Amino acid sequence: MSSPPQPARGSSRGKTAENAEIAEILWVKNTCLINSAFSALSAVKTVYKMSELSELYQEVILDHNKNPRNFREIEDPDRQADGNNPLCGDLLRVFIDLEGDIVKDVSFVGSGCAISKASASMMTQTLRGKTKAEAEVLFDEFHRMVTGRLDPESDEHRLGKLRIFAGVLEFPARVKCASLSWHTVHAALHGEDEVSTE
Repeated sequence: MSSPPQPARGSSRGKTAENAEIAEILWVKNTCLINSAFSALSAVKTVYKMSELSELYQEVILDHNKNPRNFREIEDPDRQADGNNPLCGDLLRVFIDLEGDIVKDVSFVGSGCAISKASASMMTQTLRGKTKAEAEVLFDEFHRMVTGRLDPESDEHRLGKLRIFAGVLEFPARVKCASLSWHTVHAALHGEDEVSTE
């Protein structure tokens, strides 16, 4: 049995098939170009958003480093603990006054890098008036965020302004600086005298 006759290259039927093939190739190329354009636009938006966040992050860090909130000792605190980050040289002492189960007052003293001091400053603002259980939840959420296990954009959390420290992920060596005060307050709430990020 012989195969069906093929239309001659110059025939209208052959041209139609050829045109359809060309149209399909052009459609695929255009789709790829459109997808590439959308990808590029998305990348630009992401970079812009990251840049915006990065600027805000820097502003907040500088403000809290220059003017740390609650940077003082509490006389006769109910709890206190010392925190040490040997990698960066950060040294903090956290003081806590409790009223029953409530963190009535919290403060810190010490020396360290801008991120360490800013994190401690914002932590004290956040924890005042919280229960010990709420403080523990915030410690857990903050630690998971700075270590990349909590996405503040999509995961449920109670971090509020502390979300700004998600930017620490861009500088892995600074994660311990940002989390030192949190580990120290966690230790104090558990009756421990000192903690190290080492």
